[in-house]
Amino acid sequence: MSKSLFFAATMLAASPVLAAPQDEGSVKDEIQALKERLAELEQRLAEKEQEEKEKVVVVEKRKVSEDATVDEKAETRTVAYDTGVHARLDKLEKKTEENENWPIKIHGAVRFQYEYNDYNSGNENRGGDLDFDIFRLNFDGEIGDVILSAEYRWFHYMDVVKHAWFGYNFTDNWQGQVGVVKVPFGNMPYNSHSYFFNSTFYVGLEDEHDNGIRLRYRSDDWHFDIAYHKSDEQGGVDGSTSDRTARYNYDTVGVRAPGQGAYDTPALPIGESNSYALRGAHIFSFSDDHNLEVGLSAQGNNYYSGSAADGFSALQQFENQNVGNRFAWGAHGNYNNGPWNVQLQYADYEYDLEVENTGVYMGAYAYYDAIPTEAKIYTGNVAYTLPVEIGPITSLTFYNDHSIITDKAGYQDDTWMNVLGVAVAAGGGFYTYVDFVRAKNQPFIGGNIATDGGEVNNRFNINFGYYF
Repeated sequence: MSKSLFFAATMLAASPVLAAPQDEGSVKDEIQALKERLAELEQRLAEKEQEEKEKVVVVEKRKVSEDATVDEKAETRTVAYDTGVHARLDKLEKKTEENENWPIKIHGAVRFQYEYNDYNSGNENRGGDLDFDIFRLNFDGEIGDVILSAEYRWFHYMDVVKHAWFGYNFTDNWQGQVGVVKVPFGNMPYNSHSYFFNSTFYVGLEDEHDNGIRLRYRSDDWHFDIAYHKSDEQGGVDGSTSDRTARYNYDTVGVRAPGQGAYDTPALPIGESNSYALRGAHIFSFSDDHNLEVGLSAQGNNYYSGSAADGFSALQQFENQNVGNRFAWGAHGNYNNGPWNVQLQYADYEYDLEVENTGVYMGAYAYYDAIPTEAKIYTGNVAYTLPVEIGPITSLTFYNDHSIITDKAGYQDDTWMNVLGVAVAAGGGFYTYVDFVRAKNQPFIGGNIATDGGEVNNRFNINFGYYF
């Protein structure tokens, strides 16, 4: 599954274009027709050989003389045509094999979204809204043992790289990746089942990607990840970007000074640099579809500052230097038993900053959002997948994801979110999330994590996606 939040190729114009493989269906049809013709010719030749059992005919590469008999001309043309059919058939079969093993697969998705909520009076009065969500392209494959994986997303208000890396399999167990790589932490690939992820996503601890190097070890019993990240996916605090909020996942992008609001531009911009992440997990396998994964994760982030915003002269002494760090750790469990999946996770993070603050700013989806500098996060999710045959519908995955953020530095009220939903798979490429979300102090559900006294809000959401 692929996941992102609800707000939705010029890039392609600047990129090398891969030649599209020939349509596999048309090639196979042509091969079938040629095979039928070849069978007919072989039958005719067999009949002729039966009639002339004692006569051996040798056809050489020569020009047919003008005085050759009609039978001799016909026989030469027949064998020559037969040879042409074989050559064409071999060529088409090779072409089909190349198409079926095309080194870089190009695929993607188009998604739309219906939303009805009780915290936006305009949306409520209109009976909800139907909006474009995203168009995305994925590139995955391998050329000369070098692996490529990349995803680019277009929303109606921004376009972003989710991930983009190349890699190499050193052994059957070890793989190296370089580029915008996934930051290993907790339940992977997601600590959730719903379209809205869990609260871990909004503090940068779920489905996070940064610029760096990642080593992966995978065996039947053990998973290990070691990663070093030079910066976030935009290149850090001085990356060449016009909008530091235009990104897929949540990154720390600034310090929230006393007196600033939850969605203000940061008083002092900061960015990750020279960070690390470690993850280890052990898999207990009880049968083919019955297993339990338990593991630990840790990551550390250094933060370097940029220039202070106008009106914050007291922060100028902290410009262009290392202003602190963050450490996060977590423990997770992922249990599968047939159609059932249960995920549990605990995470704890803490920023140690030299600058006086009331929290930090995260940037994503074209806006700033504040979080506290310290908190604990508990998540518990359960899902059940039911195969069905209802028209084009092939499966229904029912789930309930719950998360809570507590012990927040400087704030008393917890953040919590519960998502009750079903994912509908149909027609081989159609995938829809139907979610009912109830939450308090939760981003995208009318709230903010670094807030006290928020309301309990509700949102009904349907995200329609076609995957190709």
